Amino acid sequence: MTPLLTLAALFGKLSLLAVGGVNSTLPAIAHEVVDERHWMTARQFSQLFAIAQSAPGPNMLVCVLVGARVAGFAGGVVAGLAMVLPAGVLVMLVSGVWQRFQQARWRRVVQAAILPVTAGLVLAAAAVLVEAADTSVMLGLVSAVAAALNLRTRLHPLWLLAGGAALGFLLG
Repeated sequence: MTPLLTLAALFGKLSLLAVGGVNSTLPAIAHEVVDERHWMTARQFSQLFAIAQSAPGPNMLVCVLVGARVAGFAGGVVAGLAMVLPAGVLVMLVSGVWQRFQQARWRRVVQAAILPVTAGLVLAAAAVLVEAADTSVMLGLVSAVAAALNLRTRLHPLWLLAGGAALGFLLG
């Protein structure tokens, strides 16, 4: 299979599993592109994710960057479309039914169950990224301090990102 078809199949499949957004599928994306296909290292994947998160726009930009790394500009386009189109089409098809059963008990149960599942998937994604990024005790300490500051203060995450970049520049 060509790289473009492989990217389309991979991200098309993951599109349908992205409950709560692309971040919930990051462990699966990392597993596929790092462990299964060896397209990049875990560190390279975490760097692409950091670039995607620091850029304005949707969080699915990481898929475009992975696709571009694998197959150039065309790979980025294919990966991006494959991540958006299947789920988008499914949402359009299901939204009418979802609205029709707005007061149904099963809908409230499904909505209540999706929140903790999504939170768990996003936490799993964070664990994958931290594991890939923390290659030394010092970097692990930087991650721990950034997480604590993010949880305990109202400091904007961009300040944490800038502080981490400055530390990386000074220590590297």
